[in-house]
Amino acid sequence: MARRYCYNDVAPLIAMVTAVCTNVGVNILFKEATSKGMNQYIFITYSYVVAALVLLPLSFIFPRFLAQICAYKGIAYSSPTLASAISNLGPAFTFILAVLFRFLLTLKLKKMENRFECST
Repeated sequence: MARRYCYNDVAPLIAMVTAVCTNVGVNILFKEATSKGMNQYIFITYSYVVAALVLLPLSFIFPRFLAQICAYKGIAYSSPTLASAISNLGPAFTFILAVLFRFLLTLKLKKMENRFECST
């Protein structure tokens, strides 16, 4: 029972926190490297080499090269703090688009083993 709880509830949370912390760390590393004269395209190349060595299969499934170029160019014009804050606004933008397109979720807030149920 405890193992099932860990896989269903804790593992996705740990994966999400790890991904966000890695993203913030790379943003800070990028800002420091470019402020000392490193070209942004070289940094992206290095990050893809590391990603290919660590996560080779996933780098071919999710191509995000253009998105990273735009994100790093934005960091070069502003700060890693702003980039991290903007990346955390994704759920807010999703909610605003859902309201605009009238795609709202109805929440059934009944208590069922300390979990909330959501239906469309």
